[in-house]
Amino acid sequence: MSIKYAKDQPAGFINYIKNVAVIGAGGEVGKPIATELLKTGKHNVTAITRLNSNSKLPTGVNVIRVNYDDEQTLIDALKGQQFLFITLAATAPRDTQAKIITAAAKAGVSWVMPNSYAPDFANKALMTDIMIGPAAEAGVASVEQAGMSWIYMTCGFWYEFSLSVGSPWCGFDILDKKVTFYDDGNMRINMSTWEQCGRAAAHLLSLKELPDDETDQSPTISQWRNKILYISSFLASQRDMLDSIHRVMGTTDDDRQIDYEPTDTRYTRGLANSTVW
Repeated sequence: MSIKYAKDQPAGFINYIKNVAVIGAGGEVGKPIATELLKTGKHNVTAITRLNSNSKLPTGVNVIRVNYDDEQTLIDALKGQQFLFITLAATAPRDTQAKIITAAAKAGVSWVMPNSYAPDFANKALMTDIMIGPAAEAGVASVEQAGMSWIYMTCGFWYEFSLSVGSPWCGFDILDKKVTFYDDGNMRINMSTWEQCGRAAAHLLSLKELPDDETDQSPTISQWRNKILYISSFLASQRDMLDSIHRVMGTTDDDRQIDYEPTDTRYTRGLANSTVW
């Protein structure tokens, strides 16, 4: 795709994203995204939510309730929106995102961040290996096929979620005071908080959409067109996480049951216990 410049756009073109829609603005990652966008004071933020949803939405968002099975309600809700964030729960029907993307294209939305906020989309072996990979790839493909542009946020594990939901994620069972270290527990990985995801989204959309002209070297949203936005709150190991828990709770290793499991063993066991997403 050739580079577009603001100077070549039609009269009246405004070189920033003003109208932003968030689907799932009451959720764990959708709420920080909507909240941080509102904080900039630069955007009109619309929360698109189900008719019967009881989610508490951030103060200041415009709220439009839709029926995901009624395409016209989605199209009407998305008209005039420039950028769409899709943040659906894992329990959402598998065809929901495709319906949203189709409606977004018909409504004239230009940009979409599809529903997947964690794995490295460029790592095809990883995307094949993990349960959410096929759905994430299908979302990106749907955006491209509909003629819109996508930006994929790779943030690593959500720290709060992965630490607190139990041993299948980062190996911690906080209430039962147990942890399983993978290998020796010292391998560090990139992780992000939900708030970091929100800040990243807000900073991205605070950039100009296009470079002004051929001499403009400042960062723009268009530099991430159909690419990955990599973010990270920190690089941490299970050992680092346990040490952090000790500092907060005033405990030591003696207060916990610490087990060890080789990563290849855990991987094989996980495959045997997994189901298709």
